[in-house]
Amino acid sequence: MKITWHGHAFIEIQVAGKQILIDPFITGNPFTKTRPENFNPDYILLTHSHHDHVGDTEELAKKSGATIVTEMDMANDYAQKGFKVEGPNYGGTVHFDWGDVKIIPAWHTTANVPLGMATGLALTIEGKLIYIAGDTGLFSDMKLVGRKQQIDLAFLPIGDYYTMGPDDAAYAASLIDAKKVIPYHFNTFPPIKQDVNDFWKDVPENMKFTAEIDKPFEL
Repeated sequence: MKITWHGHAFIEIQVAGKQILIDPFITGNPFTKTRPENFNPDYILLTHSHHDHVGDTEELAKKSGATIVTEMDMANDYAQKGFKVEGPNYGGTVHFDWGDVKIIPAWHTTANVPLGMATGLALTIEGKLIYIAGDTGLFSDMKLVGRKQQIDLAFLPIGDYYTMGPDDAAYAASLIDAKKVIPYHFNTFPPIKQDVNDFWKDVPENMKFTAEIDKPFEL
């Protein structure tokens, strides 16, 4: 599979002829050079309802007919608008021909946009386990994500203020013991400006993986 980080929390996965977008914050994203018209997704996965994660979801799904996969309450809202959805709740998994999507907890609020709870995502694709932490603070149950299989790749927020910062994120990296870790959700807005080296300095060398924005890599 090919994975591309497009800055902030926007991730693209290409696998088995499918295009999967996660938290497609494109318009207003200061990092990516892509535009909504560059994508024709089959699936859109959302961690929660804040604008910098929902992003261009509705425009993209209207154009492509993509299935929106997200927590139950938020999925129900999209269904009422006429979109195709899958909406498992915490702990639930939905199975596709290209892989599995499990909705898991994240510690974060969505109170100003009351459309369900914030989540993380555990993706099993081609036998690989990918942990998308979403917007979250540090919590001990993160270690349970890889209880049956070591996490192959994890995306962890490091921006602080709205999520955990570099110190807690580095501890989270040691807690989950992923093979590779990518820091994300930082430097997009003034409150989450960070020096990524404040994260890397406390992360074991064998876990470090630097993803270049808009450049795909193989997993």
